[in-house]
Amino acid sequence: MTSNELVERIWARDPGVWTGSDEGKWLGWLDEPWRMQEDVELLLQFADTAVDRIDAVVLLGMGGSSLAPEVIKRTFRQETFHVLDTTHPQAIRDLERQLDLSRTLFLSASKSGSTLETRSHTDYFWERNPTGDNWCAITDPDSALERLAREREWAGIFPGEPTIGGRYSALSPFGMVPAALMGIDVDRLLLRAIEMAEACRLSEGNPGLELGLSLGENWREGRDKVCIAPNPGGFGLWAEQLLAESTGKQGKGLVPAPEEPADGPDRQLQEVRLSGEYELGQEFFRWEFATAVAGSILGINPFDQPDVQLAKDRTQQILASGQDPLVEPVGSPEELYAQAAAGDYVAILAFVNPTPEAEAKLAELAEEARQATGCVVTHGFGPRYLHSTGQLHKGGPPTGLFLQVVDDTGDELPIPGQPFGFGKLIRAQAAGDFASLQERGRRVARIRLEDA
Repeated sequence: MTSNELVERIWARDPGVWTGSDEGKWLGWLDEPWRMQEDVELLLQFADTAVDRIDAVVLLGMGGSSLAPEVIKRTFRQETFHVLDTTHPQAIRDLERQLDLSRTLFLSASKSGSTLETRSHTDYFWERNPTGDNWCAITDPDSALERLAREREWAGIFPGEPTIGGRYSALSPFGMVPAALMGIDVDRLLLRAIEMAEACRLSEGNPGLELGLSLGENWREGRDKVCIAPNPGGFGLWAEQLLAESTGKQGKGLVPAPEEPADGPDRQLQEVRLSGEYELGQEFFRWEFATAVAGSILGINPFDQPDVQLAKDRTQQILASGQDPLVEPVGSPEELYAQAAAGDYVAILAFVNPTPEAEAKLAELAEEARQATGCVVTHGFGPRYLHSTGQLHKGGPPTGLFLQVVDDTGDELPIPGQPFGFGKLIRAQAAGDFASLQERGRRVARIRLEDA
């Protein structure tokens, strides 16, 4: 298949570009910038109604519902927009202390409408501020979250597009409603995305095709670690999920490594083209198209996530048992790193309160891992990464060395309507992911942050 044929077949929604299964049903992101443009006025009107009565916005979401808003927030340097995508009880308490709940707009975002973390956050803050005017939802039509929002008479309900998977939803309501509430010129952002989408139809000079071919051809040559160049908005956070969850399956995949050095035979460097803030709209689309192209070269379905459910199932089993999850240390970093071989990577998986101090400690651990192994090192906070790189960890190549880091979750923080609190939930998520990694035969150890 020539490059020109590949582009034409992607836009024609031909599932034969990939595995010939249901890929054609998941290509709504190709048209989403134009579709969203039709709703810009509606978004701006909603944002205008909130300006005088709201001091802060809190997004409650995970993975595809939270990472694009987080990158938009960082890129445009928005201080009054908060993304809550951790179940750590201390992090929730810390955020709550910053807020005047009566002047906070809560944005509950979940495509399925049943995401455990998002529903738990929603129930927690609704109990503290059961005022419909302070709430809105972004969710696919007829989801449990949509029904809840109607029942509670929330101020806004924004329907997602069912033909778009979560990690391809940056330019859908999941990214654009938060952008409007940040005061960003959404129309301008979408216009840049449309420029890129038009360019991605070209047979020559096609930026998305070029990036996708580079990703895929480098992978063919053994350079499967994608070192995403640093940028102030943390674009790698979003691209990480897109690449890992899309390609990490059937024992192969691209391993995203934001800000890692690219000098090594198993690595490729990919730049983020952000000469200005509004270029973000272009980059979202360029990387989405490129990932679809790379998926064709890898011969996988880039729109499913068959191994994500494993950790969720283990977590539910632990919670259903009623027992306190065991998150005691297992092995040591030294023993884990001694197993490293050429072409491996280290993933540090931290189920801890995501404070700047914890970030600094993880950076130290990452440097120690680099020195000990010579491998690419990635790190992420749980449960966020479960919705991001978790698919790659279980379904991708068996080249990962996984160091789980836990901390003391402190006093329990109850979740309304649940027999467990947030502390037990995050411990169960850590234990569930550890068990699922072991089940897949992955090399894994666990330490306490306090002992690191």
